[in-house]
Amino acid sequence: MPLLITLVFIILLIFMIVKLKLNTYIALLLTAVLLAVSLGIPTEKIPAVIEAGIGSQLGHLAIVFALGAMIGKLVSDTGGGYRIAQTLIKRFGVKQIQIAVVIASFIVGIALFFEVGLVVLLPILFVIANELKIPLLYLGIPMAATLNTAHAFLPPHPGPTAITAIFNANIGQVLLIGIVVSIPTIIIAGPLFNWFLQKVYPSAYHKTLPNIFGDLKEFDIDETPGVGISILTSMMPVILIGVSTIVQSLLAGKSVLKTAVTFVGSPDIAMILSLLFALYTMGIRRKQTLDRLSGSLTDSVKQIAMMLLIIGGGGALKEVLVQGGIANYVSQIFATSNLSPIFAAWLITAILRVSLGSSTVAGITGAGLVLPMVQASGVNPALMVLAVGAGSVFADHVNDAGFWMIKEYFGLSLKETLLSWTTLTSVLSVSGLISVWLASFLF
Repeated sequence: MPLLITLVFIILLIFMIVKLKLNTYIALLLTAVLLAVSLGIPTEKIPAVIEAGIGSQLGHLAIVFALGAMIGKLVSDTGGGYRIAQTLIKRFGVKQIQIAVVIASFIVGIALFFEVGLVVLLPILFVIANELKIPLLYLGIPMAATLNTAHAFLPPHPGPTAITAIFNANIGQVLLIGIVVSIPTIIIAGPLFNWFLQKVYPSAYHKTLPNIFGDLKEFDIDETPGVGISILTSMMPVILIGVSTIVQSLLAGKSVLKTAVTFVGSPDIAMILSLLFALYTMGIRRKQTLDRLSGSLTDSVKQIAMMLLIIGGGGALKEVLVQGGIANYVSQIFATSNLSPIFAAWLITAILRVSLGSSTVAGITGAGLVLPMVQASGVNPALMVLAVGAGSVFADHVNDAGFWMIKEYFGLSLKETLLSWTTLTSVLSVSGLISVWLASFLF
């Protein structure tokens, strides 16, 4: 019954946005409140649940998004993004540009959360799309598929790392097998799905670029920053977080150095330091006034303000689902399941993902539900971690922040986002499951 109630209100949400043309943020809040009442959450607790959902969602993302937008704006306004785009086009050519996007996204995706990787890479893809006169979605699909695959399978991302601890799996083995199963998953959900979607739903591939990054400027290539400093500035969050992760794994116990490295490598602090670095390399070093730089930073935040509100609304809906007991309901359904451990782990987590929205919450909850099955079956725990990871990204839709990020960043309608992004994550999840199942014959 709770799952049916949830489905009814998700349909209501889509109706309010698509048919009634209600502002998405308002529609999300209304749906969250009505669903909370229907799931039996005490009315006096509903405001606190809504506030907790918005706060927990934006507490981290507001910093990442705002500072990521500022860095992207600085690199874009000085021509750094243009220089990087021209270099990638020259090295890979138009026909192989998706390969360049996948490689760059995989490198970024190993170190960065999905949301951070998105804000780091999108300004560069925006310029490439403009230069090649191709739809942004054509480059966005392989990028987002690659980032989401890394988010599902590879430590140090929070989901795989937490699930590895729950199953007491070898984290090195999870990373190794995760990379192996990621390769076919990315190929299927990225370039192959991109080709298929263009054939069956070409209208989603808008030639007009969304204005999320503002108006593009014309640059003389000789007047732009060098490609090395442009890449270094754009990738500084990746470098700081990636180096921090490696150093932490090499340092045993507690020490001043490890504490300092952990602090610098946290996403929020890494983004702050990266912005200071960008202000110097893209601004002060190029004789830009602080007043002009402040104008660019202000403009960048204005362009993402509504998107932040929408993501907060998605967090409110997710929190209602969690507090409404959907996870407990799903666990009762599968209490006596006799499915193969790998398929059962994927299916339970996939249902939780569709119901709850958050891939990390779905993954950790799913892992707790199938832990007895892992201990009794003798299946390699690393494979079970990956099976849960694959299920945790299934059918991303309106109750997850990532869905609204993709919609707003790529300038898609709700229908286009459901048909493209929700379908893509479903393909990614299923192909990931198949890859894990095939890997079970080798590991």
